[in-house]
Amino acid sequence: MFKAKILFIGPTESGKTVLANFLSDTTETVGGEYSPTQGVRILEFESQNEGSGDKYSTCEVELWDCAGDFKFESCWPAIMKDSNGVVMVFNPDVPSHLKEIETWHSMFISSQGMQSSQCLLIAHHKPGSGTEEGRLPLAAHLSRLPLIHSNLEEEPEDVRQAFRRYLGNIMNTLSESREREEMSIIT
Repeated sequence: MFKAKILFIGPTESGKTVLANFLSDTTETVGGEYSPTQGVRILEFESQNEGSGDKYSTCEVELWDCAGDFKFESCWPAIMKDSNGVVMVFNPDVPSHLKEIETWHSMFISSQGMQSSQCLLIAHHKPGSGTEEGRLPLAAHLSRLPLIHSNLEEEPEDVRQAFRRYLGNIMNTLSESREREEMSIIT
């Protein structure tokens, strides 16, 4: 069974922890009060993922819910080490988030040379905000990344399915990498 290290990154108060808890079936008794993540939280769980075609498989996921505060920037190289994918979460209703995700992209995706199949953008709509799935004014390099809109009040299973498809892409990338490595040993 493959193990995938996935980073959840993005601006503060974008909904990373809420999404991470939902996708990992983790429940916290925090209540409705916002409590910023300090550094990183690591959630480990097994997940079904959609592989190539209609094949489903299970993988172990290490989901690293990273703080959105730049005061933890000195920890980012250690957090990025051996990561297999990056999910960038932002709130499309906060104009500064659209600009801020460009910095996150530069620090976590460009610097690691990640392929677009290893990345996922989630426009997370907070409860009561109303989901508008129109085109977002994203920078050109961001608009090439897969984008989903999430609203856990209205369409929670759509978010889960999109994440499973994303995990399927990650598993395919890991499988191809392993095959290339094995072939290089043989030749």
